[in-house]
Amino acid sequence: MSHAQLSPAIYGILAEFDSSTDLVYAAKAAYAAGYRKMDAYSPFPIEEASEAIGFHTSRVPLIVLLGGLLGGLSGYGLQYWINVISYPLNIGGKPYNAWPAFIVPTFEMTILFAGLAGVLGMFALNGLPMPYHPLFNVDRFSAVTRDKFFLCVEAADPKFDVVDTQRFMESLKPVSISEVPH
Repeated sequence: MSHAQLSPAIYGILAEFDSSTDLVYAAKAAYAAGYRKMDAYSPFPIEEASEAIGFHTSRVPLIVLLGGLLGGLSGYGLQYWINVISYPLNIGGKPYNAWPAFIVPTFEMTILFAGLAGVLGMFALNGLPMPYHPLFNVDRFSAVTRDKFFLCVEAADPKFDVVDTQRFMESLKPVSISEVPH
């Protein structure tokens, strides 16, 4: 099968709203109607909108924790390898594995790896960098950076049907509705 046969002809249905209240209402209604693959766009963050579309948890904290653990273990492991295995020095009769001396570099490596994991994990989970998105094909979408609010139900949603979804979006009383081409 060719790529054209595998992907749907449109990316989704986009509805435009005048206020954040209308967007949150529409998002809650769409979620209640069974739509799960959707996203809300606004000129400023709206916490209620992300909750309304079913976005409750993020995996970034777990990625940061794993990065911090990896950093701490690698920092301690590097110092252990250098001071105990590779190049042991007997300084004042102290043991080779003097873990109190390893605390500060281990802490620094923990912070470094956690910070890098957080940034890289955020980029990966957000799908960045993304120089192109199908929503850029809709002329009215440029107003999202100023004063308009949009809800897009993606064609990848299991419940998505062009006619039924468009009819559902019309029932939400948006300012406009657009099909988003791929």
